[in-house]
Amino acid sequence: MKSESQLRIERVIGNNVILAQSDDGMEYVLMGKGIGFGSKSGELLSDDKQIEKRFRLDDPKQMKHYHAMMEETDPEVIRITEAILADIEERFGGPLNNKVYYSLPSHIQFVLYRLRNDMEINNPFLQETKLWFPAEYEAAGRAAALIQKTFGVDVPEDEIGFLTYHVHSAFTNVAAWELAKFTNVVTELIERIEARKAIAISRDSMDYRRLVTDLRYTVERISLGKHMANPLLPELRKKFKGDYALAQDLSVLMAERLGTAVPDEEVGYIAIELYRFFQGLEQDHPVKE
Repeated sequence: MKSESQLRIERVIGNNVILAQSDDGMEYVLMGKGIGFGSKSGELLSDDKQIEKRFRLDDPKQMKHYHAMMEETDPEVIRITEAILADIEERFGGPLNNKVYYSLPSHIQFVLYRLRNDMEINNPFLQETKLWFPAEYEAAGRAAALIQKTFGVDVPEDEIGFLTYHVHSAFTNVAAWELAKFTNVVTELIERIEARKAIAISRDSMDYRRLVTDLRYTVERISLGKHMANPLLPELRKKFKGDYALAQDLSVLMAERLGTAVPDEEVGYIAIELYRFFQGLEQDHPVKE
């Protein structure tokens, strides 16, 4: 790779972030404390000691989107995004997902628009989000406090839930929108179970928490193509016929929502999850078939 002395500054985004282009036309986002201070577009970047992070968006559409977003983003949003990501990296480790450097400021900018225009922010998955990502939710709370202090807006708890997805996405390869999709699918699965069994599941019970956590991991595995072998499958089909039939029904819903087939092995694991759940439920409140 070419040295930073051959990079030309394309745009100064903030004191700590600049866009630069190499001689071969590749564009880079460079980050470092004070790297943009006193810099001007068109100058050659000669001091590579200031560069702490560097990433390249190889997809021209992604870079085009990044440019467009920067044109519309408040510089203060960029500044607090840097602070939020620094906190995430310190607490969860790095390196961070490159895409979060443009997805998070874009999200914050949109949130500010909604809050300033008194638009309601409703998160139907808040309880599940807090359950699944407690450490990320705590970090999102700190991010929300910084947004409130900087821009003088009240960030509701529902929005902290959405910020939690971005925190988790920052140090994983799972995009925030994918996490939201997984949560939505799990919610639909629970509603399908309630409809098929004619029951109302308490969202405060430990049995519910265990079930939705198991289902979330199942949904994520299926979506990412990370399947597990299930040597007990033939026995499960015979021993837990009712639970297996319901698991098959849920697998059809999963396949529709995720756009991918659900292996029989995973259907077997879902049947186990359902069996455990109904066993726990039966101990407290007998289930009428």
